[in-house]
Amino acid sequence: MEKGLFAMKMKRILSAALAAVLMTAFSGCGSDEKENDRGLNKNSPVTITVWHYYNGVQQTGFDDMVREFNDTVGMEKGIIVQAFSKNSVNELADSVMASLNKEPGADEAPNIFGCYADNAFTVDQMGMLADISQYFTKEELSEYVDGYIQEGRFDGNTLKIFPTAKSTEIMMVNSTDWEKFAGAEGVSYDDLKTWESLVEVSEKYYNYTDAITPDVPNDGKPFFGRDSVENYMLIGAKQLGKPLISEDGETVPSVDKETVKRLWENYYVPFVKGYFAAEGRFRSDDVKIGKVIAMVCSTTGAAYYPSEVTLSDDTVYPIENVVLSLPNFENTEAYAVQQGAGMSVIRSDEKTEYACTIFLKWFAETERNIGFAVDSGYLPVKKAANSQEQLDNIIAQEEHSISSTMRNTLVTAMYEVNNYELYAAKPFAKSAAFRSALKNYMETTADDDHAAAADRIAAGESREDVLAEYVSGEAFDKWFEGLENALNV
Repeated sequence: MEKGLFAMKMKRILSAALAAVLMTAFSGCGSDEKENDRGLNKNSPVTITVWHYYNGVQQTGFDDMVREFNDTVGMEKGIIVQAFSKNSVNELADSVMASLNKEPGADEAPNIFGCYADNAFTVDQMGMLADISQYFTKEELSEYVDGYIQEGRFDGNTLKIFPTAKSTEIMMVNSTDWEKFAGAEGVSYDDLKTWESLVEVSEKYYNYTDAITPDVPNDGKPFFGRDSVENYMLIGAKQLGKPLISEDGETVPSVDKETVKRLWENYYVPFVKGYFAAEGRFRSDDVKIGKVIAMVCSTTGAAYYPSEVTLSDDTVYPIENVVLSLPNFENTEAYAVQQGAGMSVIRSDEKTEYACTIFLKWFAETERNIGFAVDSGYLPVKKAANSQEQLDNIIAQEEHSISSTMRNTLVTAMYEVNNYELYAAKPFAKSAAFRSALKNYMETTADDDHAAAADRIAAGESREDVLAEYVSGEAFDKWFEGLENALNV
């Protein structure tokens, strides 16, 4: 009996001890779960709003993904995402600023908004951007393309812009007209690998087309054009070792004369001579009318490359194209721009910021992000996603459709992501105005001086003598002085 009572007593003690252990264990799990979920509760979901600039196919794809998130991860964790399109990047930026400044009639500020670095920098200067690096591990951040993460770091180790869909630049050539020219002049696509050799090819093309009508002198055609002249100057200067925007803590623009001269020699000079051109709003417009046969554009711009040429006499003929990597300056490391808006999170409370990053991480998962890239012409943001194999696996799925041109564009761009140094100029207080001034000055002076030179040549002056005036050392000195005034540096 005594033995039985002792056994029962020991059993009660052991049961109580086990219960205490289990309670502690469950309590610990609950504590960990609460800490990991930062206060999220599926029974009391948090709603986060996303403002973006997607339209058409991009908006449809994004909206579908938002619904998928809300029905899966969002429901499980207690997050509801609401997405709204603000039509364009500029309208989106204006709407965000109106909300943050509490202007009359403005909507309440979103939790997440799409933005370029200049816009995000402005909001950050107001103290309104969340540092989302605290919601990522080092291992997680290492999965993304290094340059994309670096662009979002304004000061030290903070992360103010999350990469979602990026783009770079590629070269596209009307191969139908190229083959005739290349066969006659003995040039190859290898001759388009540097800016210097591109200028040489462009001169050969001008002379080749001029010779077609020997009875009409000086009517050669331009070979090349590019969409973003400011990218050419910013990336080129960085590649040449003297960036136009310094990378120190002050981030003020600086201009090295010798570097700018090399940029001038490989854009302004061939433009004035008639080897380069820019007539339509985009260079794809110029290809469409037979104005040029080669161009540099963004990966998203490649979607507008024409399938036929319509000449001024109404002659129409189909064309094929090839997609090539972006040219580089001779004897330099390969560089390309990294561009495209990312997403920033408005500073709020820990739970809301954390919920925002859960959605952003989910959106950027490899297969899902490639799918969005295929449908929209953007590049995926993770290193593992930038491969031809991954791309083709997604394309093979029935729900994704892509033209051969866009596939070749993305394959070429992915090669650049993996083999080029990607560069985005660091934003500063007047960086948007600086970029605009770069673009306007180079484009305007090149176009105006080409037109003036052409008028003088048409009036009977020697082409050689006229052009010599515009491309002389004295002419550059005067041009450079004007650039400094335009940039206000």
